[in-house]
Amino acid sequence: VQLVESGGGLVQPGGSLRISCAASGFTFSRYAMSWYRQAPGKERELVAALTSTGDRTKYADSVKGRFTISRDNAKNMVYLQMNSLKPEDTAVYYCRGMLSVATMEVFGSWGQGTQVTVSS
Repeated sequence: VQLVESGGGLVQPGGSLRISCAASGFTFSRYAMSWYRQAPGKERELVAALTSTGDRTKYADSVKGRFTISRDNAKNMVYLQMNSLKPEDTAVYYCRGMLSVATMEVFGSWGQGTQVTVSS
């Protein structure tokens, strides 16, 4: 299992950013996918999750209505569109494969992540 995150950067409060995750080493279309983040001094937390077919999603309360998770099974890619960004969204963002959105059981290992910094 290999997951490579990209697309992070510096953005002003209220701005938007889309980050991507390229997956390989497993049958991508069979598994749910998720995004996590870890801010300095805080534990890693689930941001969003999406079923294998993309028909159901789960979001952290703090990002509902602002973030959208999506996937392209033909390209083995998962995305996180982040709008109305706030300074508290600053973190390293990671993607991860999931056995089930219901149980949130993940598999594989953490990638290098992509840094998102929201600051004026």
